[in-house]
Amino acid sequence: MLWSALEKLLELPAAEFLSTMASVSQLLAELFAADKVDIFFLEPSSQTLVAAGVSDTPLGRKQKSLGLNRLQLANRGRIVQVFETGKSWHTGHQDEDPEELPGIKYGLGIRSAIAVALEVGGERRGVLECSSVQAEYFSLEDLRFLEVATRWVGVVAHRAELVEALTKSAAEQGRRAVADELITVLAHDMGNYLAPMRARLELIRRRAARTQSEDDLRDTEAALASLEGLTRLTADLLDVSRLDQGLFTLRVQPLDVMQLVAEVVAAARTPAITLQSRGPEEFVLIGDPERLRQALSNLVANAVKHSPPGGAITVEVERQNREDGSWAVVSVSDQGPGVPPHLLPRLFERFARGTGSSGLGLGLFLAQQIALAHGGTLEVHSAPGKGARFVLSVPGYRVGPVPR
Repeated sequence: MLWSALEKLLELPAAEFLSTMASVSQLLAELFAADKVDIFFLEPSSQTLVAAGVSDTPLGRKQKSLGLNRLQLANRGRIVQVFETGKSWHTGHQDEDPEELPGIKYGLGIRSAIAVALEVGGERRGVLECSSVQAEYFSLEDLRFLEVATRWVGVVAHRAELVEALTKSAAEQGRRAVADELITVLAHDMGNYLAPMRARLELIRRRAARTQSEDDLRDTEAALASLEGLTRLTADLLDVSRLDQGLFTLRVQPLDVMQLVAEVVAAARTPAITLQSRGPEEFVLIGDPERLRQALSNLVANAVKHSPPGGAITVEVERQNREDGSWAVVSVSDQGPGVPPHLLPRLFERFARGTGSSGLGLGLFLAQQIALAHGGTLEVHSAPGKGARFVLSVPGYRVGPVPR
């Protein structure tokens, strides 16, 4: 009987986790001729043991209707005790047990039960329990059988979790590939329209300047500014595609970091935010001026977006002499709400966005890739409510390939 049962367990298809656990509980209910079999797993967020698998039996259905398929650790009871101690449990008179929950004794009318702690991947994750409304229903031999079966159930659960994770990962990769392709096509198509739009707006601006039409001139300037943002977004989308295809390259030449910073700050100025820069009078390094401008513009734009009205943004350049030469360290500091702690580990991933954030989440990703392409780094220092400080470090004379 044991080997037959274990073979049946391993023959179960490891598809979706919950359906697999439901099949396991139903199989064990039939093997033990039990009124109910539960496979409880800990839900860490609520500190609750949740029955991921419940046998499709009258008692199993009644348990769900009473809400006893969720057992909070704080409410104690024998199942919680088995989970916390790891020791198996056997009783033929559960209705007389003062330590058991009233709902289980009286609501379900359970009198006999055997329960074993469930380990998955070497970690205690839950409890497997067989129940009966008859007294003295399960023997110690049944308990030993359940202990062996529970170890195999742990293997089945682990396999189901891995299959589900791989399936989700494959689906996510598929969605990402389709999304990337659509975004690239869209960016190319958008680029075909932006250049004529810019040319037409420039004509309108010159006409407004000649006729001294202040309203038309102001509206045209605003439209050009919006178009510039759209152009920058299109460039970012295409750069992501180039990174994936290994076509992201640098055109290096001597450049003045302070002049580059001054130009970026001037372009980002807004009446609502104070922007200031400081550093040495002149600092020349070897790098790609347009790519570094793109990285700094993204960092400053990010700071502006998250700064409160009346806030201040500081862009500071520092020269650092290290063992491998002179480095330019550019920090962008704001007085915004800071980066949420849960977002910090994936802040520089593509499409990473905080709650309520606008945009596609590409600016910081590309800024980091540009830093890496120069053999440098991009780091963030932030605490909730205390703003954020992004630090772009670039070596003065070394350029490396974009890491893949």
